[in-house]
Amino acid sequence: MLAITSFFSRFLGELHRRKVLRVAASYAIVAWLLLQVAEVTFEPLHVPDWVMTMVVLLAIIGFPIALVLAWAFDLTPDGIEKDGEDAAADPEAVSAPHPSIAVLSFDDMSPEQDQEYFCDGIAEEILNRLAHIDKLGVAARTSSFRFKGQNVDIGAIARELNVSTILEGSVRKTGNRLRVTTQLINASDGYHLWSESYDRELEDVFEIQEEIAASVAAALKLTLVASSSQDYGTDNVEAYEYYLKGLYFFHRWGPTNVRYGVEMFAKAVAADPGYALAWAALADSYAMICMYWDASRANLDGADSASRKALSLAPDLADAHVSRGLSFTVRREHEAAAAEFDTALKLNPDLFEASYFYGRICFQQGKLERAAALFEQAERARAEDFQAPILLRQVYSSLGRDKDALAAAQRGVIRAEKHLQLNPDDTRALNLGLGGFVTLGNKERAIEWAERSLAIDGNNPDTLYNVACGLAQIGEPERAMDNLELAGLRGVMIAEWAENDSDLASLHELPRFRAIIDKIRAHELERRKDSADHPDRDG
Repeated sequence: MLAITSFFSRFLGELHRRKVLRVAASYAIVAWLLLQVAEVTFEPLHVPDWVMTMVVLLAIIGFPIALVLAWAFDLTPDGIEKDGEDAAADPEAVSAPHPSIAVLSFDDMSPEQDQEYFCDGIAEEILNRLAHIDKLGVAARTSSFRFKGQNVDIGAIARELNVSTILEGSVRKTGNRLRVTTQLINASDGYHLWSESYDRELEDVFEIQEEIAASVAAALKLTLVASSSQDYGTDNVEAYEYYLKGLYFFHRWGPTNVRYGVEMFAKAVAADPGYALAWAALADSYAMICMYWDASRANLDGADSASRKALSLAPDLADAHVSRGLSFTVRREHEAAAAEFDTALKLNPDLFEASYFYGRICFQQGKLERAAALFEQAERARAEDFQAPILLRQVYSSLGRDKDALAAAQRGVIRAEKHLQLNPDDTRALNLGLGGFVTLGNKERAIEWAERSLAIDGNNPDTLYNVACGLAQIGEPERAMDNLELAGLRGVMIAEWAENDSDLASLHELPRFRAIIDKIRAHELERRKDSADHPDRDG
């Protein structure tokens, strides 16, 4: 029944695309008017009866001819043209010259409505598999998931994301039973290219994801690269569920959420000690906590041991090298970190995290040309990201490329605003965005975003630091240094970054700034010494 419905849906879509229905309606109206005129005028003009009969017959015979011509030809401003053979030959083919897709977050249809993490995880896994298909453009997760919970027209989403097809779906999880329903929609006309429902046991979730990705590829006339053990995933459902929960919290950002992520990833690797991706995610979570909130010995060692384990399990996994690079980064071992990021980019040149965090290291060290190139690469890898362009505008400013800095700031704040629509409490977007507004000369918006971020978490070192940057740029050096000192003494290693930060350029020669940096360095040294005095935990 599903196949029959799908066939008629595609057939009607093709009739619509070729304007056959419009021609049929127009022909019927014109023929009816012609017959009405003939009936009224033929008798007064003494036209023979057989002429009226001929007119009726010609109208009837002409109808199917008009439909055939409508199917075969298009009426364009340049005249009548033959309809595209590719589209006519295969109604399932996407009309765009370069097939592209956005995978929306799947709806949670579970009785308790408590499976959002699972729905997001399935959609993200399918997205990741589709991203490995040659010649298929795939919108990034953060772009596609931005429409979660919104009643937005499919066509509008496609135009916003610049894709030709949309994959949407729903998940109903009850105990160990799983029902996943998906549909692939042609954005140009709203008709389904493919749809299917899967009623399986929970343990079949991996096969379901693979089947959906393969079916989407087939509908788009593309080839899916089969998954293998080199994906460094797991076949343990318990570990996989914990991993998805960890990703859910990690993506929501903030110190509390990322710490929840640590708990979930730790449970994932406990359930499956060979789960390389979970070890890498655990290491990343520890590293982010060190970088933005709390560079304590426990967190530094957590990043180190988890990244070692990930790399030992998956030496060819780019994500594992990024995790190891981040561990070196938060320990200030920049050359070792750069080597790991280089390796990651050789394994996967499009891995955003590798180019982005490598760019941060180069910026810290004052290697501005290299930092600019890496942030540009990061922006190409993830076109919807707000972080790379906003940091890029700082690099451009330091290089004297003021026009480029303005353009990067504009891109960054637009993307930050879109990100905040889905994640209104993400202080990272607010913190970086306020710097973009300062560059654009919009002091009011910069202050507004600073106040929003402080209201969400006024004790957040990342917030305090970025507010300090904004205050320095708008001419309030003392308040800026107050916030800078608070940020540095709350566990975040910022001294080296602050010394090279163009946003703080107006403070760099002030005696109080130098005193604050010396104080922060002493604090950081004490933390690193504390870490070195304790042996690393085994991964």
